[in-house]
Amino acid sequence: MTRTFHTAIRLLAGALCIFAIGAAAQTVRPLINEMGNPSKGRVEYVNDGLTPLNVVLEARSFTVTETGDIDYRPLDPDIHLKLSATSFRIQPQQTYYVFYEANSIKSPQWFVIYAAFTGFNFRTAQGMNVRLELPHTVYLLPKAGLEKPDIIIDRAELDPATNKVTLEVENQGNNFGRVMETQLVYSKKKQEAPGFPVFPHSKRILEIPLTEKAEGENVPVEISMQFQKFRIEQKLQRARPGEAVTAAVATPPASSAANAPAHPNDRIP
Repeated sequence: MTRTFHTAIRLLAGALCIFAIGAAAQTVRPLINEMGNPSKGRVEYVNDGLTPLNVVLEARSFTVTETGDIDYRPLDPDIHLKLSATSFRIQPQQTYYVFYEANSIKSPQWFVIYAAFTGFNFRTAQGMNVRLELPHTVYLLPKAGLEKPDIIIDRAELDPATNKVTLEVENQGNNFGRVMETQLVYSKKKQEAPGFPVFPHSKRILEIPLTEKAEGENVPVEISMQFQKFRIEQKLQRARPGEAVTAAVATPPASSAANAPAHPNDRIP
C-alpha cells in the first residue's frame, strides 16, 4: 500500500475533526524513537475520550520514495520485534504502556508500529465505523552517524513562475540521517520549512512553496539545512524555463517560528 504524507495528513485531519465533535482524543507518544541496535523502547497509548477503546498493534516495514511516498510491507524477516502486548483495551481517560525489544541483523533499519483504535460510539457521515491508525516509528541505528561528506545537494532551485523552491538532497552514505530544520534565507528574513529524513543511498525531492511572491528584494537567495551534527548551506539557482519536477510539497508553516516536520518528519518517518 502506498500513501503520501499529504494523504495521511488529510485522513488524520478528518479523524481529528470527528474526534473534536465527539470530545475525544487519542495519542501515541512518542511518534518517533531513534535507538541503537539492539534496543528497548516504550510506547504510551492515551485515550482522553469518554469511551473505552480497543487497540490492535501491527508492525510493518516501509520504504520512502524520492518524492516522499511511503510503501508499506510486512515486517522484514531480519528485524526481530518482541511486544509486551499486541492487543488491549484502554479505559476512558487512561494510558496504556507497551514495552518492546527490537534488533536487526543489519543496521540501520526502520519500521513502524501501527495502532488501530476502534470502538468509537459514533460513525462517519456514510454510516461507517470509525477506525483510527496512529504510528510509532522506530529506527535501529549504528553508533556511526551521517557525516557531512555523505550529503550531496543535486538541486536547489528557485522557480519564480511557480513561486516554489525545489530541493534535491542525496545521501550517498551508509547511515541514516535527518534534516532537523530547513530555512529559506532572504536578504532580511528567513522562511521555515519542514525537516525530513534522509535514508542511506537514497535521494529526497522536496518542493517548498514560498509564503510571498518572489519579486524585487523579496526573493530567497540560499537554503540552509540543519542536520543532527552539521549544517549545509546552498545558494539557490534559477530554474530553467519549462523545466518541471514531481516532488513532495512542503506546506509552509503559519508563521516563521513554526517548524512542521515531515516524521511523520515526518512526521514522516
